[in-house]
Amino acid sequence: MIQVINRALDILEFVAKHGKEPVQLIKIAENAKLNQPTTANIVKTLLAKNYLERVSRKDGYRLGAGAYQLSGNLSYNQNVILAAKDIMEDLTKQLNETCLIGILRNNKRYIIHIVNCDQDLQVRARAETDIYSTATGRLLMAFSTPKELDNMVSDIGIPQANMWPGIQTREALDLALQKIKNEEFVQTLNENHIVGIAVPIYRQKQVIASLSVFLPESRYKPVLQEKISKNIKRAAKKIKERLEQSSE
Repeated sequence: MIQVINRALDILEFVAKHGKEPVQLIKIAENAKLNQPTTANIVKTLLAKNYLERVSRKDGYRLGAGAYQLSGNLSYNQNVILAAKDIMEDLTKQLNETCLIGILRNNKRYIIHIVNCDQDLQVRARAETDIYSTATGRLLMAFSTPKELDNMVSDIGIPQANMWPGIQTREALDLALQKIKNEEFVQTLNENHIVGIAVPIYRQKQVIASLSVFLPESRYKPVLQEKISKNIKRAAKKIKERLEQSSE
């Protein structure tokens, strides 16, 4: 028996028993009968492979997407993808621009599904990137609970000027996020001249993901701006309705 693999599986089984409730590192170490540095190294590997995700430094860890996908459990984001897939395909056809669904995971924006356009000039998105520089990340931050937001800011700090100009204090960040929450809409322009537009996806009155369209600034003309705003909101509403029907 390979001891480190056995210990990693013990950790996953222990965390799995707690469902969606996060487990602190000290409790994981106690259950595994390991010291905290050794436990932290194993947990770090499980995080990198997405079998665990960190909720916050204080609250600890819970099962990540990799664990659910390994078991074939569709309850982790897959129901969102199933509800949204053809709606996103229609949205991309209508706009001829790429769209994606994103979530927050380990204090990063993570793409769970993407539909690419067929433009000669396309924007390629990394599966995982920082929260502040993306429309999806900012929108999902805006709909986080106060505790979740405090934990995120504690972990990643205030945005740097190149990520989010003018938002270099906690007060400015809170005001900007409240504005996004009120409008249920966010638009970004990064230093590479890429425009991002994001709206929330609801399930049972809770924002569980974000629908986003992104494209080069050179194509973002007034007529297309209006079309994107209208169509992306309509698509998000359709996804919401499907999710509500599937939960009845």
